Amino acid sequence: MDIFNARIGWTSFIIWFLHVLVCECVPLLDSGQIHSPQCPQLYPVNLQKQWEISVPDGFQINLTFTHVDIKSSITVLHDEKVLGKFCGNENSADGRHPGYQPILSPGSRLTLKIQLSDYNPDRNQNVGFSAQYQAIDIDECSAPEPEDGSGPLCSQICLNTLGSYLCACHHGYELRSDERTCILSCVGGVFDELEGHLMSPGYPNPSPDALSCQYIISVESGFTVSLNFSDKFHIESVDTEEGPNCLYHWLEVIIPDRNPMKLCGGTSPGLINTNSNIVKLGYNIDNQGQSNGWSLEYSTHRVTCPVPGEVAKGRVTPSLTEYFYRDYIFVRCDEGYKLMMNGAEIMGFSTMCQSNGEWHLPLPECHIIDCGEPDPLLNGGVNFLSGFQNQYLSVVQYHCNEPFYSPYGGNNVSLTCEADRQWRSNHDVILRPACLPVCGRPMKQIENHFQRIIGGNDAAEHTIPWQALINVGSSRGGGMIIADRWILTAAHVVVLNGQVQTPEALFVYLGVTDVHQIIENLSLNVTAVHVHSEYNNPNNLNFDHDIALIKLKDPITFQAAIMPLCLPSEDDTYDTGMMGMVSGFGITDKGNQRRFLTNKLKYVHVPVVEQKKCSISLKGKPSSRTPRLTNNMFCAGTPEGGKDSCNGDSGSGFTLQSENGRFWAAGIVSWGLGCGQKGTYGFYTKVANYVDWINKIMREN
Repeated sequence: MDIFNARIGWTSFIIWFLHVLVCECVPLLDSGQIHSPQCPQLYPVNLQKQWEISVPDGFQINLTFTHVDIKSSITVLHDEKVLGKFCGNENSADGRHPGYQPILSPGSRLTLKIQLSDYNPDRNQNVGFSAQYQAIDIDECSAPEPEDGSGPLCSQICLNTLGSYLCACHHGYELRSDERTCILSCVGGVFDELEGHLMSPGYPNPSPDALSCQYIISVESGFTVSLNFSDKFHIESVDTEEGPNCLYHWLEVIIPDRNPMKLCGGTSPGLINTNSNIVKLGYNIDNQGQSNGWSLEYSTHRVTCPVPGEVAKGRVTPSLTEYFYRDYIFVRCDEGYKLMMNGAEIMGFSTMCQSNGEWHLPLPECHIIDCGEPDPLLNGGVNFLSGFQNQYLSVVQYHCNEPFYSPYGGNNVSLTCEADRQWRSNHDVILRPACLPVCGRPMKQIENHFQRIIGGNDAAEHTIPWQALINVGSSRGGGMIIADRWILTAAHVVVLNGQVQTPEALFVYLGVTDVHQIIENLSLNVTAVHVHSEYNNPNNLNFDHDIALIKLKDPITFQAAIMPLCLPSEDDTYDTGMMGMVSGFGITDKGNQRRFLTNKLKYVHVPVVEQKKCSISLKGKPSSRTPRLTNNMFCAGTPEGGKDSCNGDSGSGFTLQSENGRFWAAGIVSWGLGCGQKGTYGFYTKVANYVDWINKIMREN
């Protein structure tokens, strides 16, 4: 181009809303569809209808019939001039169908007329017409010059706009008030695009005389301007020994904070890097002499920022040799490290190269993450195996308070502090270790002395740690610890006169072998009493389902004096002759038939008796006062008597020992005919029959 890319002041564009007039002048949009009444249904007969479509001046109407199936004609007019008349359909041998060729109106208006007679023998076949319309802009700038000799629409530059046109001028000229012709003017121009083309008025022809032009290149901060003059450069000068002297004609280059530069002569200055975002050019020509002027391309370059340093245990991206204005860098820490700035953790970091050549934020630091204190383990603890202060890749190991608790799964769990700040057993699983109570393994063993509770041996400390003493009013009973909040006992211990006792009426004591010591300690708080739903013993003659559970308010921490008894497993059996142990604080024999309620925990070993012998032992007894034997019971003892549980032992445990030395709750002291009499046995609730019930109650409560 031989002209400067002029900056036209686009202040606004006119948005036209196009309308189409249909009968009652209903407005439509700049594109749409019109059709005969009832289309695509059969059109009515004896109909006359007219559509007026109009758009603003500067637009034409493009009309396309998408369907014509009509006996009468459709007429398309522009200012009463017929543009087309159509009828028939696209498959008819006669008639005049428009096909799909659009009709372009000469101006901004169109009229459609349709006249239907009342005679239509084929009306069952004809459905009318449909058409689409669209407003098309007229390119006024490409039209030939008017024949009246008034000249072109614009004297220099014509710009087509939507529905009209605008005139513009080359650089160094401005538009006259007639909005068509241009006049010389080269003052006040400001160029803020990032690149452009400037030239003196008339270039490459001689510049007009008496010029005083000013050009300002002002781009946004963060960019610097470079001037690249073309080879054809001529500004009149006076030759001196020091070179060209710019006396009357010159181009002055003014850069902030630097001395101005005056350019003249016949040699092009070539490339000038200003290192500034603002450059002023002053072109001065007096009323004599001749200068052909100059032409230049200006371009811009972004300001550079220094290459950022390194971040320990992190990386800066992207890694480039140069960074420019508006470039961003990001910092990511290595796995196991976190971003820190000003002593606080940040979730992400980026910084931008500013227009002054500096980064808007300093680089952060990467600090090793920590997982926090491992969760405490109930009835256990944690040891550090490696690492420091819960930091990334530290390893801890949980352990249970043995021998009273053992780890779930049988092994101690080791956890590693992972990058997501979770203690994990591996990269996929967050394992919550658990310590399970060790049941049925007292710290001290009792040797198999076969004495009876009535006059039997005192239990040493830590030998029967599952024993519980239960006081209900003036009555005394026993129980077995089977979980950290559950006591197993007989139903008749907690049901008096047909009523289940309230939790407040029960006093439960654990961990000691002397009643005096028990009394001195506060009893444990009971929160619920669960009696088997089928227990019904109003006359003390029906001890079937004689089983109950007592729930404590707070969990027990097991120790040598307080440990749980195991529930029966599938492998545990009630073999005849197996020696079991019964314990309790019930009545004991002092000799000479003197019996007292003992203050010491006592025990006795008695064998399991065959069920048939248990039943025979009840025969011959007064049937009206003999309880019924069921399969939910078993008996134990010796036929000669003298070894048995007695009053006050009810609810205590009859325990058997498995081959691996584990004690388990085989029975609950339930009933008997006398205590240790010859030919009688003690009867016990068979716990193995109630394992599912016990687990269900504990699970649901």
